[in-house]
Amino acid sequence: PGGGEALVSIAGNVTSPNCGVEMSVNTTAMKFDVYYGKAMHYTLMVTAASFVQVLLLVRQIEYTNAGSSANKVSLLTIGQQAIMDSYLCLVHLTTGMVVEALFNAFATAAFFEFMIFSIFEMRYLLIIWKARRPLGFQEGWDTMRRELSMLYSRFYGCLLGGIVVIYQMQKYPSILLIVSYGYWVPQIYHSARYDHRKPLLKRYIFGMSITRLLIPLYALACPKNFFHSEPANRLAITLSSWVLLQVVVLLLQHYRGPRFFIPSRLLPAKYDYYRRIPEAPAEQDCAICMMPVGGAADDGE
Repeated sequence: PGGGEALVSIAGNVTSPNCGVEMSVNTTAMKFDVYYGKAMHYTLMVTAASFVQVLLLVRQIEYTNAGSSANKVSLLTIGQQAIMDSYLCLVHLTTGMVVEALFNAFATAAFFEFMIFSIFEMRYLLIIWKARRPLGFQEGWDTMRRELSMLYSRFYGCLLGGIVVIYQMQKYPSILLIVSYGYWVPQIYHSARYDHRKPLLKRYIFGMSITRLLIPLYALACPKNFFHSEPANRLAITLSSWVLLQVVVLLLQHYRGPRFFIPSRLLPAKYDYYRRIPEAPAEQDCAICMMPVGGAADDGE
């Protein structure tokens, strides 16, 4: 095998004519230095992607910091991304604990994932929740605490429910992957339903879509990946096309309006603030002397 191969296969035959013994040997060994090198490259990729996601989230939060702007963002879109990041944090941390030599590298990746969902994405969820329910945060501490407990209970309930769904769907990983990466669909629906324009920054859409595709594309399309999984190019192309389709729809909503794909006859009628004022018949009386205009003109003649 080449120097980049982590697995080394050994095959041979042992024959002894005097003893009448013939044996076949077929075994596989692992080059741990190559394996650890691939693991380090993987964690560097995940750490860099997480750092980029932090920067994008900060920009997006600043863009929609006002209450009216935060209301345009779908709570399900941000919540689904936060749940995905929490799962990645658990996976990386568990891998680091199992393979002791890789603990530092995977713990770093898990720390960045934890920071993304626990600090930035949860804060963003709170901003959106507050924008949709402003009265709950203005009626005293008890009401505010009830609103916070409602938000966190729903999030962690979805988190635990997702684990059950993953366990039940472990025989259908491709379907689970496609559904998980449909995180832009709730935003598309939310914008079309409420006619919200430009809720997300374009750099946020592109950056999040690209960085979140790195891990599945590495596992599906890289032939010598760290996971030793067989390449699945068709699934990789399908997943990339699915995310690209969502990005295209978001961009079209950005430029052509959030309801561009809905026929006009199906849209509810909007109130027209610039309706034409019906023409009234001309006044027949003089505003000063209260005499008929036509009659006053005739008398003057």
